[in-house]
Amino acid sequence: MEIVTILTFIAFLTIFAVIGLSSVVKKKKTTEDYLLAGQDVKPWLVALAAVATCNSGFMFIGMIGITYKVGLASIWIAIGWVFGDFVASVLSLGKIRKFADNKEIQTFSSLLSYRGGKPLKAVRLVSGMLTVILLSIYAAAQFKSGGVALNVTFNLDIWIGIVVGAVLVVGYCFAGGIRATIWSNAAQSIVMIIVMALLVGYGISEVGGWGAAMDKFAVVIPTGGDAPTYLDWFQDTDSYWGYAPVLFVLGWIFTGFGTVGQPHIMVGYMTMDNGDNIGKVRAYYYSWYSAFYAMAILVGMLARIILVDDGTGSFNPEDALPAMAMELFPPFLVGVMLAGIFAATISTADSLVISCTGAITNDIYPKWKFNYLASKITTIVVTIFGILVALYAAYQEPIIEYVMSLPDDHEKINTIDVFDLVYYAWALLGTGFGPLLTLVLLGKKPDERTSVAMILMGAGCTVALAMLGMPEPEYFIPGLSVGFMIYFMGVRTATAVIGVGFLAAYLFVDASFPRFFAPVVSVVTCCILAVDYWLLKSNKEA
Repeated sequence: MEIVTILTFIAFLTIFAVIGLSSVVKKKKTTEDYLLAGQDVKPWLVALAAVATCNSGFMFIGMIGITYKVGLASIWIAIGWVFGDFVASVLSLGKIRKFADNKEIQTFSSLLSYRGGKPLKAVRLVSGMLTVILLSIYAAAQFKSGGVALNVTFNLDIWIGIVVGAVLVVGYCFAGGIRATIWSNAAQSIVMIIVMALLVGYGISEVGGWGAAMDKFAVVIPTGGDAPTYLDWFQDTDSYWGYAPVLFVLGWIFTGFGTVGQPHIMVGYMTMDNGDNIGKVRAYYYSWYSAFYAMAILVGMLARIILVDDGTGSFNPEDALPAMAMELFPPFLVGVMLAGIFAATISTADSLVISCTGAITNDIYPKWKFNYLASKITTIVVTIFGILVALYAAYQEPIIEYVMSLPDDHEKINTIDVFDLVYYAWALLGTGFGPLLTLVLLGKKPDERTSVAMILMGAGCTVALAMLGMPEPEYFIPGLSVGFMIYFMGVRTATAVIGVGFLAAYLFVDASFPRFFAPVVSVVTCCILAVDYWLLKSNKEA
């Protein structure tokens, strides 16, 4: 490894860290400042921080890795995700900052449970617990992304990157809470979009120009698909229902809409200085986000024709970005890029840890709501849990595969994919929280019983469909729809429809794993109906 790369990496990582840690100058020792940065963040900072939060390990490691394997077909992930995200933003996000003017709303769960008076306790508790569990897994994926980047570039054990990242997370949190995350994320967005653009330029030059690149793309055979070339817009991917192209695109649109269910992103919008600035935030956010996606796809495709694969399948596609940078960049730029990737994954993990902290101290155990010391202690505990999950993901694939209920035939190389870790957590958060928050921000007021049912059955349906063998992103479509069904049809009617749906899947669809699960779900839904009926009857008699 070039000494210049090492020194540059250390220098830029230090710069990013200093930017985040310098937020200590504006820090106030209050939980409101720790969790919402005093709600005085400028629109461009909110937007760039949101982009970095979305991009981080998923974009730099996961998205480039999936593009390396499938080629141009990955463009539908970008198109669907951005379009769905935009629809969610237009429908609901304009009001999120105005809701946050209420001093009782400092966390995502408190926003979900707000109905104009006292928060719904059951909603707050259930959503808080799911937030902690799922965002901890999400944070673990970010820690692992940083570990992978250091492993590929410096040949360090993955655990070293995980631990270093965790130390930085605690440092960011203690220095300025969520403000430290926003400041460092904005700086990383600017640096990384420049570096990604340079990598595309270097890559095209390396293969002899755009025309030569297109000729080489045309003869590449995608990994794991039956499409004839790397340039096909659609691949013959597995489909549960048989309409693969349509459901593939629609699934990613629903996935993008699921952004509204992501606590760490929504909390960022709550830090805005003024709710009327949402238009400015959108302009910055979608311009930057679309540019990142375009360059990630180009880098992934160029990596496939530039990096030499010995044909043994030993190359991990998620190593494509750091490996390509080392192949093409001068040592200085390799250090800059690596520092940007590592810092982005860590500051994203920081926002996830902060969200978990808020969920525990405000929603699960509200006696700690205004206890600043308790918030810091909770941050350390959550970070340690994230480290443990990340280490399992890196070194104990069978255990994680079981816990995450991933399909047996999913392609992996030695460890579980960052793409899968992030997507699975994203799906459960989006389907569990997305419909409820959308309705709340639209001014609807689902009661406590309906709200809890929307959260649990939305996320639960997603788990069940994944276990039944439905591929990503198809299971996001029914998973996200369940919450809206429960609100508009009622708990009992929607539950009956869902139960019948699973029974039909068992009877008429060739579900690969496990077939016994569908009738079990049907029996459970019948039990839910019976209990719900009994509760309603008891309330009426009382």
